[in-house]
Amino acid sequence: MSPETSPAPAATQPTNGMGRRLLFLLPVAAFAALVGVFALGLGHDPTALKSAMIDKPAPAFTLPPILEDRPGLARADLGGKPVLVNFFASWCAPCRVEHPTLTGLAASGVPVYGVAYKDKPQDARRFLGDLGNPYQRIGLDLDGRTAIDFGVYGVPETFILDRDGRIRYRYAGALTDSVLKTEILPRLEALSAQ
Repeated sequence: MSPETSPAPAATQPTNGMGRRLLFLLPVAAFAALVGVFALGLGHDPTALKSAMIDKPAPAFTLPPILEDRPGLARADLGGKPVLVNFFASWCAPCRVEHPTLTGLAASGVPVYGVAYKDKPQDARRFLGDLGNPYQRIGLDLDGRTAIDFGVYGVPETFILDRDGRIRYRYAGALTDSVLKTEILPRLEALSAQ
């Protein structure tokens, strides 16, 4: 047998237990890396995402109504006093969670405007019929263009606008009574005092 045709030495075979231990540790290392990635994700607060729209005027928009007894919503309706603009959808579970908080806020006299994001009008009407309607005005953003212009990441999202129609605060996620007390009401009071 010539040297060219002789079988190669078994260099790829582990010559000792070290190779097997490394192979055994590979899944453990991969699992540890995944745990680290998930831990970073869990520690990330989605409400802390910065909005490029803060302190800028609300974008121009005109949205048709979805209820016969409530007008639609347009940029021209924002201003004169601080208001909340809430993006919601009937298919959004967190929107159902926050709805009692919005209803209570509206009952206290805070102007709450709604934007039905990529929702079917009949589904949005059913949602409000089942849970109540906290919105003074509701616009239907069927194609999501207005949400894009506001910089919405996903529903629910709520914006506080000042009396000049400037976006002063954004909250991503379901509003709770705790969020209302610590984040929303103090800002509304400060803007009302200006």
